[in-house]
Amino acid sequence: MTDKVALRASALAARRLGGDQAALTTRLISALVPFRGEIVAGYWPMRGEADPRDALAAHNGPICLPVVTGKAQPLIFRAWDDDDLVSGAYGTAHPADSAAILIPSVLIVPLAGFDRQGNRLGYGGGFYDRTLQVLRDQGVAVAIGLAFAAQELSAIPAEPYDQPLDIVVTDKELIRPSR
Repeated sequence: MTDKVALRASALAARRLGGDQAALTTRLISALVPFRGEIVAGYWPMRGEADPRDALAAHNGPICLPVVTGKAQPLIFRAWDDDDLVSGAYGTAHPADSAAILIPSVLIVPLAGFDRQGNRLGYGGGFYDRTLQVLRDQGVAVAIGLAFAAQELSAIPAEPYDQPLDIVVTDKELIRPSR
């Protein structure tokens, strides 16, 4: 676990340097083209995360945002169409409880760091790993990691419960992990 703590700190330091947000948006829009009409889960960026909002606005299909329901619980997703957001746990923002719950087939996943094998580092709460496990057990769920190229790490130790990314979109390239 200590290795992940040091890797996370390194990746977050790199993320603070940022990257080319316009290029990132263009690549994410392209990556979402094969998923036209499908329910896509994005996120409201915080703490310097790569911003998916412009690409979400360009998506031809329903959009939802994650809601943290409790510690060590999978996320749920509520429909989002530019309505006002409410403050959530851990500094997140999400649609109000009156918004419909949707089940996404594609998740744009925020991250601290990633490697070319599709491993990701989040903030250590395991919310996306739990969520992807549940969704993948129910069928297909595509996980698209979104990050600046500077957040790439050479290797991230994977635990048995870690859910891999299917695609990583950066401001420099689209990566299809080799597993």
